[in-house]
Order: sequence, then C-alpha cells, then structure tokens
Amino acid sequence: MKNWRILKSALKSILRNPMRTFLTTLGIVIGIAAVIALMEVGAGAQDSLKKSISAMGVNSITVRPGAGMMGGVSSGAGSKANLTAQDVSEILKECPSVKLATPVISVRGQVVYGGKNWSPFGISGVNEDYLEIGNWQVEDGEMFSKLQVLRGSKVCLIGSTVKRELFGSEDPLGKDIRIQNVLFKVIGVLKSKGANMIGMDQDDTVIAPWTAVKARLTGAGQTSISSVSSSSSTTATSTSSPYPDAPSLYPPSSDSNLPPVRFQNVDSISAWARTPELVDSAVEEITKVLRSTHKLASGVENDFQIRTMSEFSDFLTGSTKNMTNLLLCVAFISLIVGGVGIMNIMLVSVTERTREIGLRMAVGAKKRDILRQFLVESVVICFMGGLIGIAFGHGASMVLASAMKWPSTVSYSAILLSVGVSVLVGVVFGYYPAWKAARLDPIEALRYE
Repeated sequence: MKNWRILKSALKSILRNPMRTFLTTLGIVIGIAAVIALMEVGAGAQDSLKKSISAMGVNSITVRPGAGMMGGVSSGAGSKANLTAQDVSEILKECPSVKLATPVISVRGQVVYGGKNWSPFGISGVNEDYLEIGNWQVEDGEMFSKLQVLRGSKVCLIGSTVKRELFGSEDPLGKDIRIQNVLFKVIGVLKSKGANMIGMDQDDTVIAPWTAVKARLTGAGQTSISSVSSSSSTTATSTSSPYPDAPSLYPPSSDSNLPPVRFQNVDSISAWARTPELVDSAVEEITKVLRSTHKLASGVENDFQIRTMSEFSDFLTGSTKNMTNLLLCVAFISLIVGGVGIMNIMLVSVTERTREIGLRMAVGAKKRDILRQFLVESVVICFMGGLIGIAFGHGASMVLASAMKWPSTVSYSAILLSVGVSVLVGVVFGYYPAWKAARLDPIEALRYE
C-alpha cells in the first residue's frame, strides 16, 4: 500500500502541470522513437541483405585452377588445366561437409533460334545438382537428369532474358536452339533472379550437361594440348602406347562411369556446403582432397584457388551493422539530452515544492521516502515517454517502409531495450534531484517562500 501511495502521489504531481510534463518527456519520446525506427529499418536492411547474399549462394564454394607457367611466364590465375571431373567425385566421396558439387564448363557463343540470335552472358556446362548449388528454380519444364549428363544429351535450360530475346511470347519448351552451330533442345526455363549485387543479369544464361558442352561446343574449357599436358593429372603414360616415353594427352581411365569426352579437365568446380557454418570445414576438406589427388608434396603451394562468399557476406553485414550503430549513437545522444531536460525540470519541481517536502518531513516522512517519491516521478515520466516513443518509432519505420520502399522488420529486442533505457534514464537523471530533495532541512523547507 505504501508503494501504491507513492506511485499515486507521483502521478498526481506529474499531471498537475500536463504541458510541462509533455515538454519534459518530448526529448525522451524523440530519442526512443529514433532508436526504434533506426533499429527496425536496420534490422530490415540486414534481413534483406542476408536474403540477397543467400540468393547469391552463401554456402557456395568455387574452386578454380591455379596459374599455368610456360617458358617461365605465368599465364595468370585459372590458366592451368588441372581440375577434372574425377576431382568432383573425390570431393563428394571424401568431404562430409560438402553436400553437392558440380564440374563447370564455361563458354561464350551465339545462340540462334529462327531468325533471331543472342549472345548470352554465360553458357555453362554443369551437372544435375547445379540448380540447388546456384539457388535456381525451374519456372517451366524440368531440369536435365543424371542419366542425360552421363549420356551427354544435347538439352538445355535457358534464363528469362534469353527466352525474351529469342522467343518473345512463344513457348520455348521442346524447341531447338543452335549454340555454336550445335542443336540443343530447350527442356526448361529458369525462374527469373534479376540482377545480382554487382549488377550482372543472372537471367542472361544457358545451362546444359557439362559432358555435352565439353564434347560438342568449340572452345569449351581449357582444351589446349599444352595446357593439358602441363597438368599433373595428365602425366600418366600408357604401357600399350608405341611411344612409351611420350606424355599422354588423355587422362587415365577411371571407374567413375564418366562418358568419353575430349579431356576430362574442367574450368572450375562449384560445391555446396551442408550449412553456412560448415563452409570453412568444407574448404579445409576440399583443400586436403585436391592436394592428395594432384599429388602435391608437403610444402608445395596449392595449384588451385578456393573462393567463398563468406568474406563478401561478412563485409556487407559488417558495413550495415556499423552504419546502424553509428545512427544509434546519434539517437542515444538525443536520449541523453532528454535526460538532462528531465533533471532540469525535476530540480525546478524540487524548488517549487520545498514547503511540501518540509511538511511531509514534519509529519513523519523519512529521507528515503522523499527520495523514493521524486525518483518514482522521474522514472514514470521517462517510462511514459518511452511508451509514446515506441509507438511513434514503429509508426515512423512503417511510413519509411511504405513511402521509400525501405525494408523494415519489427524488432522486439529494440522495444525491450528502449523500455529499459527509458527507465535507466529516469533513474540516472532523476536521482540527483531526488537526493537533493531528501537532504532538505525540514525547518528551512517550511520557512521557504
């Protein structure tokens, strides 16, 4: 009952001057509203960023060949033809952190249908798992099967940009398109993904079985004799060859049931970790497997390169967090300003109510009771300002999301933080005026005019 009387007395004192109370809480309202709005917009931006990075493949791992050397001159990264389809099989077999993997053959060329032609940004030869690795979905038709990959079937899927440029409103399913003068049947259309974060049109693509691309399309992959012969995977010789001392231009046979295509080297390997947390483990396992398959001695540098999206993801997420934190610091400054205003008003209130304080002490109120009364008043003012600020901040974030198309997410942690901060501001900035009121001498307080 005593605590209830103190609270009731504090509310009565606050409502005695409603305009002054409103102006006092205005600083807290603005500060809390700014915190809520910034945290909700910041959380929405981070969620949107995570979705964009996920669409680009946060679990994805790309393995590229190293730099080839000829006559002491480096040909640059990716020029060494030392990644093979057998490496993909070994990665799937020996790397428990890797869920999927595909060889990738990248070519460029003109695609022709009827009287129209188009040069897509990329023509990729992949296996049947590429859709999940590349986070693709089929809008019409179907993905080619593992059997079609093994057979090297001349089938393909096209992106929405290629569909628009070649077919317009016509249904492309079942139609034959000519890629580098080789007929491929369209069996599916990929769902549009739009531009990625660097502005590249992801829908301007054609994908087909890597075996068909490798065997049928000219210029597919690193098929030069010099490059292949320099690879560690092509140094084996055949005992049945009439020239036993000559290096073999073809890789040794394996039990992987891969079709006989021109050279088994591939441009790159795309892998998919089971979870984002296992990306680093997958990289370590892939490195160990490739060093073993490429027969690299201890101390010899890797003849391949591994890239992931983790660094890019961490950079973008970190940048967004830093910007949000910077804006929050500005919002917290406004809270401090509001707290100073509350301290000022509470000091004025103590001065105005000096005779009241003296009278309370004269009838038996203790110092701690006076301290508690003014402290409760300060906390109640801040708490009310916090609640109003939460409502205004959430409304502001909704207006920004609607008017400026900014992403916004309700942040319950921000709401709890704001309530806690408003109460803390009330305690910190209300303690000194309450302490000053409790230290008044009853006799001097009663004499105060």
